Amino acid sequence: MLIAFAVAPSGTPADGIDRDDASVHDAVAAAVKVVRDSGLPHRTTSMFTEIEGPDWDTVMDVVKRATEAVMPFGSRVSLVLKADIRPGYTGELDAKVERLEQAIEDSTAR
Repeated sequence: MLIAFAVAPSGTPADGIDRDDASVHDAVAAAVKVVRDSGLPHRTTSMFTEIEGPDWDTVMDVVKRATEAVMPFGSRVSLVLKADIRPGYTGELDAKVERLEQAIEDSTAR
């Protein structure tokens, strides 16, 4: 199972400190640390973090903990989530990209 998610705080932080910029990198760093500590295969890009796990419970537990790690940075949290549910497949975090690159290469060779 692959999950792509993005989580970000908004509103006043729990500590009440008003930050000068609108950047959420500290909050995102807290979420990504949870993902990295999970031991699951993962990839972070400028917009999303992707994780791969064996089942709903495993992956959603990481997403929940990552979301909870962002909560102190605002009075509310936004979560965007996309899932690719394909039982019986593993290694798809990289394999899907490899198949795409091969298809592009094959189409340009024609």
